[in-house]
Amino acid sequence: MKINVGIVGCGVVGTGLVELLLKNGETIRKRTGVELTLSKVADKDWQRPRAFEVPHHLRTTDYREVIESSHIVVELIGGKEFAKKLIEEALQRNRHVVTANKHLLAEEGREIFLKAQERGLCLGFEASVGGGIPIIKAVRESLVGNHIKTVYGILNGTTNYILTRMLKEGVKFERALEEAQERGYAEADPSLDIDGWDSAHKIAILSFLAFGGFFPFHGVYVEGIRHVDLLDVELGKELGYTLKLLAIAKRREEELEVRVHPTFLPEEDPLAKVSDVFNAILVEGDFVGKTMFYGRGAGAHPTASAVVSDIVDIAGRIAYPLPCKRRIDWEDKSYRLSDNFYSRYYLRFDVPDRPGVLASISRVLADHHISIASVLQKEKVCKLAGREGEPIVPLVILTHKAYERSMRSALEKIKGLPVVTGEPVLIRVEEEAE
Repeated sequence: MKINVGIVGCGVVGTGLVELLLKNGETIRKRTGVELTLSKVADKDWQRPRAFEVPHHLRTTDYREVIESSHIVVELIGGKEFAKKLIEEALQRNRHVVTANKHLLAEEGREIFLKAQERGLCLGFEASVGGGIPIIKAVRESLVGNHIKTVYGILNGTTNYILTRMLKEGVKFERALEEAQERGYAEADPSLDIDGWDSAHKIAILSFLAFGGFFPFHGVYVEGIRHVDLLDVELGKELGYTLKLLAIAKRREEELEVRVHPTFLPEEDPLAKVSDVFNAILVEGDFVGKTMFYGRGAGAHPTASAVVSDIVDIAGRIAYPLPCKRRIDWEDKSYRLSDNFYSRYYLRFDVPDRPGVLASISRVLADHHISIASVLQKEKVCKLAGREGEPIVPLVILTHKAYERSMRSALEKIKGLPVVTGEPVLIRVEEEAE
């Protein structure tokens, strides 16, 4: 049976998808028994150069031609407003949809997911998280027998490359970012990556899926790596930790923690060993325990591969009629997001090198029920302060697990102490130790 597939948006990923379908179409037919036929490919600019030449008879600038001529509509334009309009029109015309649009699904997904479900249509979104890593299918199908406890990982290759360069080569953030841009790993405007929003969109989608309900995206805590100091990367390494930008989702009964921020991991942790532009996602279920998924999280070919997996899955259901989904993925259920995280903390204070400093800081922490695990003070890393030329040194404190609100309250008190210069540094630490 022939299944018509239309594509709206022929940028890097769209071009990669056209190439894959045209080059490997026969392989897909032999493996699945379904013949995928490209109906139309819509893009507003056919003059720009592409890595693969799209045949002229497939080209159009009108997305409605794609909807009219296709069983499955693939949205690859990105953004929110027009993409949402396109998907809703396709669903209204009873077309199945595949999208890689993490921005749209994270912020407007509730309405779209439920609309597709109500109409009995498939909405494929494997490519929205992790590029070619099959994390959506794994959570949705392979782990269906589990109550998911946690989902966390490295979901952005650009920031992972930057932090890898800082850790391994001692390169400062600004230079590492320039290198990422020179290599094509970072955009000219890298804000979505380095400020954490790309990771936040992805962890929101995984959370919807893993926990079977929704929450407002604006409740996700997001902190990027723009202000990460090489000194903290090096001091963390001395303490046995590796710094990563982690996206974390944890369920506590009817409440969720969903957050993105720089995080220290023990250097022996599997995620700490994920370097350069690679992504890795760890999922913990009540029966399966911890499972980890690893691979390239972006790029034309890995992402196109993920899109095709959705297309083939949907095409099979059209060709050999089955209910679009064997189970209900999306309950009309809402979770409350908690901002009172429970974590260990790395704290760095710039303080004068004299007696009594540690005692005054530890007293405030104790008043807030925060216990100190270890202390590191570097005498050789110092600078002259304005106050009588007194040497200022970094004092690092590693805490046991504490609540975020207690920690924030303690830091406000500590900032007011006369022995503390400048803004304290706080980095969360994820490990099993209590």
